[in-house]
Amino acid sequence: MPRGPMSKHYDALEIRPAERRAADLAQALPEQIARAKRLPGYAAALADTDPAAITDAAALARLPVLRKSDLTGAQATDAPFGGYAAHPAAGFEHLFQSPGPIYEPGRTGHDWWRMGRFLHALGIGPGDIVQNCFSYHFVPAGMMFENAARAVGAAVLPAGTGQTELQVRAAADIGTTAYAGTPDFLKVILDKADEMGVALKIARAAVGGGALFPSLRAEYAERGIACRQCYATADLGNIAYESEAQEGMIVDEGVIVEIVRPGTGDPVPEGEVGEVVVTTLNPDYPLIRFATGDLSAVLPGESPCGRTNLRIKGWMGRADQTTKIKGMFVRPEQVAAFVSRHEEVSRARVVATREGEMDVMTVKIETRAANPKLYEGTLLDTLKLRGKVELVPPGSLPNDGKVIEDLRSYD
Repeated sequence: MPRGPMSKHYDALEIRPAERRAADLAQALPEQIARAKRLPGYAAALADTDPAAITDAAALARLPVLRKSDLTGAQATDAPFGGYAAHPAAGFEHLFQSPGPIYEPGRTGHDWWRMGRFLHALGIGPGDIVQNCFSYHFVPAGMMFENAARAVGAAVLPAGTGQTELQVRAAADIGTTAYAGTPDFLKVILDKADEMGVALKIARAAVGGGALFPSLRAEYAERGIACRQCYATADLGNIAYESEAQEGMIVDEGVIVEIVRPGTGDPVPEGEVGEVVVTTLNPDYPLIRFATGDLSAVLPGESPCGRTNLRIKGWMGRADQTTKIKGMFVRPEQVAAFVSRHEEVSRARVVATREGEMDVMTVKIETRAANPKLYEGTLLDTLKLRGKVELVPPGSLPNDGKVIEDLRSYD
């Protein structure tokens, strides 16, 4: 089937002016908060919240953060979804188990995980055959991309993982034009095809679930394959995706993304690295201020591709930097608690090192104060450990989202 012309954008939502998006959010967000408030999982967290007052990101930031550990704990007592889903288990078409274990629901409705927007941005549509090499076993990744392919009118080969020779043979026999899977597995398939002397027609690659290194993207480009990545999770579906501009990742239209200081729910200034917190507008599974545990930062301005939503830099590491020092766990929220106790302190960073066979904790504090002794008592109170105090000028700590840095060698 020949490929027909595709519209540049998936729908009008992704090219809305900022004023229109804000107005739409002011209507959608209170409705979603009201839905969540009716669910037993949110009974305590949203008990005193007036949904009508939550109309923008600033108001949303006043609500508590929901962490995956909270979800796991709730699921242990109220299986399988912890009271956070709008339907019982039998009310969903799919039920998934991710490592943890943690359970997620799934539906077969149009673009339920919102991954179609990503495939469309890559140019996948009618006439394409997508070789879906994400797992269909227990986890939702395979169904997420199958649902997306259906949304853009592409056919799907549900290939799953492994069996490289069969992957090559199927791709050649069927005429696969697009790949969906982890960034590195496509190279395994292509190298095996070279070894077998088989020519493949793959021209596009939609990847996720792992790091897409520049060298690998360049290798695919040399083979004539446009490779782009998305940022998605089993709980939330699509969060952000690359477009042809390849300048950061554009936030999906079905979620609200905040970047907060690790260990807190407090938004950081634009450009500062922090933890990604996501609120989904999915009525079936309304996760409110769900902490992903990932680090990123907001990019200024709009994408040159014409899509107008917020952009983030993409995955920049993990926010859960909990580290054991001197036999005690030090957590990001403890560092945040220390900073909150001193108005003149803008940021702090715990650095773990070794001297001989002993752990050493140094706390670097951004402040204009000159006396380290001012902070020793508060540090002991919040971190439960004694350590060296190093005062540094405001703005001098690296903008990498780290509040705990482990420099000890374990070799």
